[in-house]
Amino acid sequence: MFSGIVEEPATVVALEKDRENLHITLSCSFVGDLKIDQSIAHNGVCLTVVSHDAEKYTVTAIKETLEKSNLGLLNVGDKVNVERSMRIDSLLDGHMVQGHVDQTAVCTAISEADGSWYFTFEYDPTKGNITVEKGSVSVNGVSLTVVNSQKGSFQVAIIPFTYEHTNFHQFKVGSVVNLEFDIVGKYISKLLQQYLDSGLLGK
Repeated sequence: MFSGIVEEPATVVALEKDRENLHITLSCSFVGDLKIDQSIAHNGVCLTVVSHDAEKYTVTAIKETLEKSNLGLLNVGDKVNVERSMRIDSLLDGHMVQGHVDQTAVCTAISEADGSWYFTFEYDPTKGNITVEKGSVSVNGVSLTVVNSQKGSFQVAIIPFTYEHTNFHQFKVGSVVNLEFDIVGKYISKLLQQYLDSGLLGK
């Protein structure tokens, strides 16, 4: 479980294709504290540390992960938002993020607003995901508040600290990001769809 409060952008230093898997090697400031089997969110995707040394560590993304996230689009030198799992005795900033990406989205607009930025993202609403005004959403692992919620699109407002300390400063129109929708909203959406499919709603 994660909070969506990114610790830093890690740098991709190597990519190795292994059949349908992708081994991703990264460097970051806390490599020396890592352990094998430790969970770390990468652009919002929970992955397990499989090896590490004093300067870098490696995680493996399987086919399912590559198909549902933007990790398969990574290149050496790219920045990846990383966050270690929450401690049970720590304060919960952000919101509850599972590290299970629901789908990707495309950045369709970026506008500056006197020191902050508005980013607009479009996603596939036919997959059953929704946003709500002032609700929570995880974008590339960053816990954010939804503004201008529409069917299949939403905006987020980014303050300077978040802009500089995550990979948001590298986003362009057309950039592909990972989305994890609010867990409560996902359950409600699923239950509602089951009622609609059963024909019980309204009886």
